[in-house]
This record gives sequence, structure tokens and C-alpha cells, in this order.
Amino acid sequence: MVQSAVWDAYPEPLPVASAPVPEYGTGSLADLLPTLAAGLGVPGMTAGIGELTAADRNCVFLIDGLGWEQLRAHPEEAPFMTSLLAASRGGTGRPITAGYPATTATSLASVGTGLPPGMHGLPGYTVRNPDTGDLMNQLRWQPWTPPGAWQPYPTVFELAHRAGVHAAQVSSPTFANTPLTKIALSGGAFHGRLSGEERVDLAAEQLAAADRSLVYTYYAEVDGAGHRFGVDSDTWRGQLMYVDRLVQRLAEQLPPRSALYVTADHGMIDVPFDEQHRIDFDEDWELSAGVAALGGEGRARHVYAVPGAANDVLTCWREVLGEQFWVASRGEAIESGWFGPEVEERVYHRIGDVVAAARDDVLLIASEREPRESAMVGNHGSMTPAEQLVPLLEVRS
Repeated sequence: MVQSAVWDAYPEPLPVASAPVPEYGTGSLADLLPTLAAGLGVPGMTAGIGELTAADRNCVFLIDGLGWEQLRAHPEEAPFMTSLLAASRGGTGRPITAGYPATTATSLASVGTGLPPGMHGLPGYTVRNPDTGDLMNQLRWQPWTPPGAWQPYPTVFELAHRAGVHAAQVSSPTFANTPLTKIALSGGAFHGRLSGEERVDLAAEQLAAADRSLVYTYYAEVDGAGHRFGVDSDTWRGQLMYVDRLVQRLAEQLPPRSALYVTADHGMIDVPFDEQHRIDFDEDWELSAGVAALGGEGRARHVYAVPGAANDVLTCWREVLGEQFWVASRGEAIESGWFGPEVEERVYHRIGDVVAAARDDVLLIASEREPRESAMVGNHGSMTPAEQLVPLLEVRS
């Protein structure tokens, strides 16, 4: 077991109830689009984020990997977004929670469907398909699984389009026909543009295309820089500077009666490259005993036990990792609301028999099974503020 002064205050395994559960229903990513759609008069939508004022034209700009804490820590690199935080300048910025796990596929599904993970059914980076027993990567959609069966709900964009609202997504052309886009971000029209400038310019045009509009645009490279080089690297800072200029460029082009909301899918932390902070599942006989498959990612693991071994695996993982991770059985994680207030039956067995969420700057890697992911500098997935809190910044015209 890894021991350091950091854990001296936790001589016993961390209680599951101490995990800071996302604010589903009142302040999570899943509540954003339904709130905007309710203001546009879309039937069946509920304004979960009550302080947002309805606008005729709404744009969501999602910056992959830009957590609230990272934004707050870099005011010089992001002067425009930082200005939106200052109450003295009319700023209304606040944090909301990503949802668990704080990872791209899960968060984008929560954004687009307006549902928490326990309902939309993408509860992790990789999860087991109960019908086949295979681990499915829900970001890359491998192995292939019929998208509509995996996530059957309509997106908020689809519902808005049916209600006569102009709905559009402006993103990279490479995402136009991916399964994740189809089940999470489809509805209305998709517009592929390569550069960030082209995307924000077109997003402004799409906002102005109708009296009522709901537009989404996306930028990925803040996340990519964080994974490869770290959240405080020069490369990451350069990406933050660039995307800050994109946000300002879009804000300056808003047509009348518009609201721009800048948010993210998760935050990120850097994890040191040593055995104390990176525990290798592939070299740990205790952790691997009784485990049929290891899902999730380094800070948000789904553990699938061989038949009859779930209780033994839970006991072992708590003994080995319980001072560093919140370690819960499937039932405890669901009961505690990690995946939302409801977990549907089709989603139940996608969740691990054991679920482990990192509490501090530690990572459970799998160097042989996941060499690329195990080499990342920046990581995310768990419920710590650095990963879970994302900005919700507002600009109105």
C-alpha cells in the first residue's frame, strides 16, 4: 500500500459517502441545454439551472479539458474569460459540475441529451457491454456497437429542432459522422470547419439564422495539450491563450438577443511519474486477483469481477487503495448518486462490480493494457474539484 503524509489523516478507507457527488438536477452539465431549451419554449424541458435568464438565441461553446480551477489559476493567459468572472464588471461566471466520471464521452452525452450518466448510459471511458462481455471504448466507439441501442434517447438539439428552433453544431469535420456525435450531439444541422476562427464565425452566423436558435461549438486542443504536456506547460498555456481569443471573437459577433455560454467537459490534474503516484494494475497481483476486466481510466475505474468474486475484489481494493480512492460497490455508487438520481436497468451492468474514484493526485494505470493512456501527464475522471468543476461563463447581447 502506498503511504505518505498526505494520507495520515485517513487511517481507514475513505467512506463512500464522503465523495462530493455532482450536482445533478441543479448545477451539472446535464442541466445546461434543458435550461436553455426551456427558455426557448421546447416542450418537456426543465430549467434546472434557475439563475440563467432566457434568451432567444443561445450558443454553448465547450472547451474540452478546461476546468474551473485551471481557468482561475491562469488569468494572464485568459484575460477575456477571466473578465467574465468579475462581479464588478458584470460577470456572472460560476462553476458547475461535470458529472461522474468527469470524462469526455460521458460529459458530451450529458450535455447533448440533458441526462445524467445513469440514464444516457455512457458511464465511463471504457465500460463492459453486458451483452457481449467486451470492454467498449465509448469515445472511440470500439468495438462497434449499434449507437441507437446503446443510447436511445433523443438529444436536446433534436427536441429543439422538432419544436421549430434552429439547432446547429459547429465542430471539426472529423466528428461529423462519429457514433458519439450521433447519439449525443445530433439534431438540426452539423457544420464541419477546420479552424477555430472558422467555427466561431460560423457559430455566430448560425445564431443569427433564426429568431430562436440553439447552437453548439467545440474546441479540443486544450485537453490534448494537457494530456501530452501537463496542465501548466507552455503548450497548454498557449492553447488557453488561443481559445480565450476565440471566445472573445465569438462574443463580439453575437447577434441581438443572444446568450453565449462557455463551459467544458471536465478539468484535469497532472500526476507525477513515480510509483507512489502511479500504481500499475498490470504489475500488482493483489489488485488483479479475481478481476475479469478493468474498465474506466486511471482516476475513475470500473472493475469487473469474475463470477462470485465481487465481494473479495471490493474488500481487497479497499484494503489496498482505500486511503487514496473512494472505493464503492456498484450498489453503493448507485445509491450514493455518483451516476445520477437514477440508473436504468440497461445501464446497471455497464457499471463495474467495484467503482474506484481517485481522491488525490494518484493514478491507477495499466501499463501493458493501456500504454498510451498510462503515459499521459494530465489526467481526469474523478470527483475532485480540479476535475469535476467546469466553468459556466455567460455573455449576452
